[in-house]
Amino acid sequence: MGDVPAIQVEERIRSAFPEGAIERVQVLAHGDDPEVGPGETAVRVFLSRGGRPEGPQADKEILRTFRDGGQEPLGRLSDELRFFEWVEFRPHVQDEPARHSGPPGIGPSIRLDREPGQAPRPDEPQEQLTPVMTRLGTADLAVVDTLIAAGIAGSRAEILRWAVSRIREHPAYAQLQDRVYEISQLKAQF
Repeated sequence: MGDVPAIQVEERIRSAFPEGAIERVQVLAHGDDPEVGPGETAVRVFLSRGGRPEGPQADKEILRTFRDGGQEPLGRLSDELRFFEWVEFRPHVQDEPARHSGPPGIGPSIRLDREPGQAPRPDEPQEQLTPVMTRLGTADLAVVDTLIAAGIAGSRAEILRWAVSRIREHPAYAQLQDRVYEISQLKAQF
């Protein structure tokens, strides 16, 4: 599903759930959402309210109903959804940008993040990776995206792995590592 047009992604997701369960589907690329990096794709699925009123309690009930009944359809889609960085399910809200003074993304949701090791990109290392989440400010995010645009790496995660590996290669890092070991030995003596 990686390079499949958005309309086909939407059709595939809609076909996995009962008719009327999905209000709309957004396929997001870099620039559509701050959490989607260069070369990445994500999906936001808006669940139908089914006649329920808007509000936090109704939103929680919609998500609970979806979670309880959505396991089988999600299971059928799981292989295909791995190609996206994340897939988020949230209740549909009329005029959501106006209600929240901005893009979708506020309020309760169910989010499935692609795990390292699931359908890796061809340029990702095949070793076991541990997920680490970080939040970057605008200036730092611009630096990361510039490095991706320059071809240093293919994703935000890869840029951060690259930066850590540069630190590890620095001669002072070995000395720092030795000092940390010495400190841990001294602590053990107490």
